[in-house]
Amino acid sequence: MIPENMPSSQDYQPKDLPFKRDLIGISEKTIEIHHDKLYTGYVNKMKQIGAELAALATGEKEVSGNQTYSELRALRNGETFANNGVYLHEYYFNCLGGSEEVPENALTNALSEKFGSIENFVTYFSASGMAMRGWVVLAWDTQLDRLKVYGCDSHNQGGVWGCIPIIVLDVYEHAYYLDYGSNRKSYIADFWKNMNWEAANHVFEKWSS
Repeated sequence: MIPENMPSSQDYQPKDLPFKRDLIGISEKTIEIHHDKLYTGYVNKMKQIGAELAALATGEKEVSGNQTYSELRALRNGETFANNGVYLHEYYFNCLGGSEEVPENALTNALSEKFGSIENFVTYFSASGMAMRGWVVLAWDTQLDRLKVYGCDSHNQGGVWGCIPIIVLDVYEHAYYLDYGSNRKSYIADFWKNMNWEAANHVFEKWSS
């Protein structure tokens, strides 16, 4: 049973940015557009789609499905795109607002052990950011019970069920073009200068223990 205080997609509200400080390289204007317009837009679509699905699920509207085209099929596809757009952006913003200093904690120790060093991990993750069109995610894979890096070209393509995002990098052009033009490599380098390792470690410790 879902607890009564748990929000549904229909009443989900945009989360405030989890940091206050200015970022290195990534302008306030970019973050404003990214959070206040794009991310908030995904939340609004998530709520709209949730309401329309609820009307079908409760019999308020007649429901039928067809895999070539139907209202239900279109809503199902839109639901995963919108919801993942919300959640991935929340994990991405959670990673920002830190500093260049890499602390010693459970996550950084685990990454050093898995990849040989933090530098190796950053190199590998960054190269994955250059290879993907949408997202790169360091996740805790609950099936494998270990850290894994996954990439996807779209919100609802490439994700793996049973995986909890820990470090999420948005490599869509909207995340960097205003500040960097087509220089994605410099944007990714600055992402690490703003990395909030403690926030990522909090997620890691919550799910890996």
